[in-house]
Amino acid sequence: MGSDIDRDGVARAYGRWAPVYDLVFGKVFDHGRRSTIAEADRIGGRVLDVGVGTGLSLSEYSRSTRLCGVDISEPMLRKAQQRVRALGLCNVETLAVMDAKNLAFPDRCFDAVVAQYVITAVPDPERTLDDFIRVLKPGGELILVNHIGAESGPRRAFELAFAPLARRLGWRPEFPWARLVNWAATHGGVSLIERRAMPPMGHFSLIRYRKA
Repeated sequence: MGSDIDRDGVARAYGRWAPVYDLVFGKVFDHGRRSTIAEADRIGGRVLDVGVGTGLSLSEYSRSTRLCGVDISEPMLRKAQQRVRALGLCNVETLAVMDAKNLAFPDRCFDAVVAQYVITAVPDPERTLDDFIRVLKPGGELILVNHIGAESGPRRAFELAFAPLARRLGWRPEFPWARLVNWAATHGGVSLIERRAMPPMGHFSLIRYRKA
């Protein structure tokens, strides 16, 4: 499938958002963020948070959960590092600039991978998901929260009309559920555990996969 979002464009977009990201997106994404954190804390152990951004989520994890956070945006990560220092988050092991589809971690080293609002903002979602599964331990969980495009109706029409602007912001608003279904079938090493609608009005979904 073609790459309709480029890596450098995403990095630039999120660099621009960094100064106001918490203010603009904190409340909009709050329910999905808290839900993914609850699932990750239930698993515990060592968790990779991909697209950690300004570190808004870091203080909400249990202090017994060991965290590694990565993001493509250096300005975002600088804010995350400031947050870790200010709050004394000793359970945060690593914060690093990293491409989500080329994670610089060995195979099978995390109990869970959390990716909040990431999959629709990367150039190659399938290869990115493959790398998430690579770094998971067998039996580990991939926990996604993301916008999944409507298949019909007014919301579908709105998403298609909004798509050109959304791509300039680093998003892919029309991302279909079928794309995740096809990825899981092709990969073959994962099973879907849950797909849960998230507020507002089910625009977002919490999606959990388990590695075989």
